[in-house]
Amino acid sequence: MKTLKNFALIGVGGYIAPRHLQAIKATKNNLIVAMDINDSVGILDKYFPDAYFFLDFKEFSDYVKKFIKNGQKLDYLVICSPNHLHFTHIKFALENNINVICEKPLVLTPNELNRLEYYEKISIAKINSILQLRFHPSIM
Repeated sequence: MKTLKNFALIGVGGYIAPRHLQAIKATKNNLIVAMDINDSVGILDKYFPDAYFFLDFKEFSDYVKKFIKNGQKLDYLVICSPNHLHFTHIKFALENNINVICEKPLVLTPNELNRLEYYEKISIAKINSILQLRFHPSIM
């Protein structure tokens, strides 16, 4: 029997986030918490009405840390934030031993990539970079 995975998602109000929400739901997993700087994210309620939602990264990160400290597990952090925030969000996940799913580009500079490689080595979590739209008709 499949073990339910717990997800968090940053950038839930973005263009690509609904595809991730759909995938999490379709694979019978659970979204625990989401964050976006905009409150126009009614899409979240369509898939995971019980998920916690935050407008502020600090509040989001405090909730995640408390969730983990209370003995609960977040298996994946899905990052759909703007590209310039990917490094910070991936680093946060690795520091909290949460596996990462991040759209391309993973980071913006080789230095950031090298630093993430270091953080991944000292974490039990892994970074997974994906090309979500690789099969989109306009790209094919």
